[in-house]
Amino acid sequence: MANPIRWTIQDRHGNNIYLTQERWEHIIESINHPEMEEYEGELMETVRTGTRKQDTLNPQKYRYSKEFNNLPASNTHIVAIVLFGVREGEIGEIISNNFIVTVYQKEIG
Repeated sequence: MANPIRWTIQDRHGNNIYLTQERWEHIIESINHPEMEEYEGELMETVRTGTRKQDTLNPQKYRYSKEFNNLPASNTHIVAIVLFGVREGEIGEIISNNFIVTVYQKEIG
């Protein structure tokens, strides 16, 4: 498989959302968000139970966020950007295709 799935989790709305190995490696690169490397469990919790807001310009894009007390610097929340879509399965069925694009930490006051 060219782009293996690292994990899949269900959000509180019943949607399956996955993170690929490629996206995870991109996220934790030193030029992106290396601070996320130690917070993968918190990322999973953000997608599973965090608040979700639909993007006003792109209705397939959602922002999940959740507050944590153990983040570095003055960051208070983990934010995950998820794209929702569909793909065709092996026998032509329509399958949801919801994946994490990026993740970062942010101070939200």
